Amino acid sequence: MLTSRYKEAFISAREKTWDVLVLGGGNAGLCAAISARRAGASVLVVESAPKDFRGGNSRHTRNLRCMHDAPQDVLTGAYPEEEFWQDLLKVTGGRTDERLARMVIRSSASCRDWMRAHGVRFQPSLGGTLHLSRTNAFFLGGGKALLNAYYRAAEGLGVEVLYEREAVGLEFEQDRFVAVTVKHLDRQDTLRARALVVASGGFESNLEWLREAWGPTADNFLIRGTPYNKGRMLRALIDAGAQSIGDPTQGHCVAIDARSPKFDGGIVTRVDAVSLGIVVNRDAKRFYDEGEEFWPKRYAIWGRLVAGQPGQIAHAIVDAKAMGRFIPPVYPPLQAMTIAELAAKSSLDPEQLESTIATFNAAVREGTFDHTVLDDCATEGLTPPKTHWARKIDTPPYFAYPLRPGITFTYLSVVVDERARVRMRGGDPAKNVFAAGEVMAGNILGQGYVGGFGMTIGTVFGRIAGHEAARVAR
Repeated sequence: MLTSRYKEAFISAREKTWDVLVLGGGNAGLCAAISARRAGASVLVVESAPKDFRGGNSRHTRNLRCMHDAPQDVLTGAYPEEEFWQDLLKVTGGRTDERLARMVIRSSASCRDWMRAHGVRFQPSLGGTLHLSRTNAFFLGGGKALLNAYYRAAEGLGVEVLYEREAVGLEFEQDRFVAVTVKHLDRQDTLRARALVVASGGFESNLEWLREAWGPTADNFLIRGTPYNKGRMLRALIDAGAQSIGDPTQGHCVAIDARSPKFDGGIVTRVDAVSLGIVVNRDAKRFYDEGEEFWPKRYAIWGRLVAGQPGQIAHAIVDAKAMGRFIPPVYPPLQAMTIAELAAKSSLDPEQLESTIATFNAAVREGTFDHTVLDDCATEGLTPPKTHWARKIDTPPYFAYPLRPGITFTYLSVVVDERARVRMRGGDPAKNVFAAGEVMAGNILGQGYVGGFGMTIGTVFGRIAGHEAARVAR
């Protein structure tokens, strides 16, 4: 039940025509709201979640990827534009809009100053995240602290926020937005605005849509992110004539602990042990190179890899040498003094797991192990190979983490231009509709992922969308 204060706020919101209406109260939406308000617009943010769970997937983030040409505050070394672009090009396999991608990369250099001006604080990389000390700036207090800072800044500027209001329908007159229908409990109301920013995420928590894209395989997926991203505004924009881009089966899909909850497990459910051991499927057989690349460039492919295995289940196996070298997930590993005992605890065939590990051990050609570089510890004559950090699994106790696909966000998106304007199927942009964050990230992320880049896209396009929406409205 809403307090009288929130009832009054909603009555006021319903009766007013706003300059800028922002759908979604995560990182992208708040960046848009703050930017629009600073440009002089009246701004209303509509958030589907309750206040305690506001912010979408941004609650679970911890950093953003930043271009820089020299050491800066919490960032070491240099991360120039071309290296950033090549990292993105490699993981996407070329499925990216270079013009938009490079715009985001260049703009990332100025994000931190803007974020600090609105209350966000940063910290140096901690143990277990040192691969990212050169490329990613970590938020002090994580994503929840970032969101709290942005909400304080937005409300201090006079941005209004409505919680527990799910946008369920859009009204257009040709290519111009007119109003949105929002639902609370059994009641529906109409909100009007001169410009619209859609920042309401993808469709990862819409189980029916996931099954439509993936088939029965999706029944075994866990939703690592928020349960509130149903994709209704993505669908509404497409139904209203917006161009779409991307494959509905592509997304940020991580291998997470199979014991995680169905929704909202967050970053603590991720298992980072993969590159330090081996991963086997339900048949106790390896199926991919665990040491292909640095973990921040490969962790987001492992969800799809596990999704392709029988029963969508896998197991990360390490020995005592690996423990303490990765950030421990929220669930403790299964543990045993023998491989056969570990197999039994993991519901794997003991003989087959022993054979898989013996074959792997025999193929290891040990070099100088160094998990901070692409070292020379590799296998020889093994399919699939392990190209870096290959060490024999021979030191008890042995440990196993059960894995399932964990969906963070999806890449099916609406098409936008460099001004964050949503493009309609006729080719022209909508007159007063803008998009930021996950709902448009597929323009840049056709597949694959590099750590922290989702927050970079949301921050850059959120600021652009808010500024442009205010300009159109006023």
